[in-house]
Amino acid sequence: MFSVKCQSSPSGHLLSQILEARKKIKSGSPVGEIDPAAAARYATFWFLITGPVSHIFYQLMEVWMPATDPLCIVKRLLLDRLIFAPGFLLMFYFVMNILEAKGWRDFESKMRGSYWTALKMNWKVWTPFQFVNINFVPVEFRVLFANMVALFWYAYLASVRK
Repeated sequence: MFSVKCQSSPSGHLLSQILEARKKIKSGSPVGEIDPAAAARYATFWFLITGPVSHIFYQLMEVWMPATDPLCIVKRLLLDRLIFAPGFLLMFYFVMNILEAKGWRDFESKMRGSYWTALKMNWKVWTPFQFVNINFVPVEFRVLFANMVALFWYAYLASVRK
């Protein structure tokens, strides 16, 4: 899932902009400038939402599903993939829409246009990483582990939300 993303969110968005510019150069299309405001929006989302929410989620998961539970591996993964991931992605779309100063119709349009695609890609990309992260990485390092994956995940999200 999205999980926790330290500086990966603004970095991922910048990576997305750079990759898009390289693609345009190869195709001969005009290249726009890097958008620092967009990277600032992603940084704001991380600092206010992703970091705190994910940290709390990982802590609560340890309490709700202790390692002593024989089914904790399956329960943790199902909780993360089926409850946390869809809800967090929805929150991402909603908060980014607010930070972009866009209206409800834009939010609905983006949700209809890319939410399901992004969620399916989230499940494909994040499930193996989250399986390892929530079951084998010590809770204090889960945010860091997820940051490594998040750099590329945010680059993908930035491109799919356009």
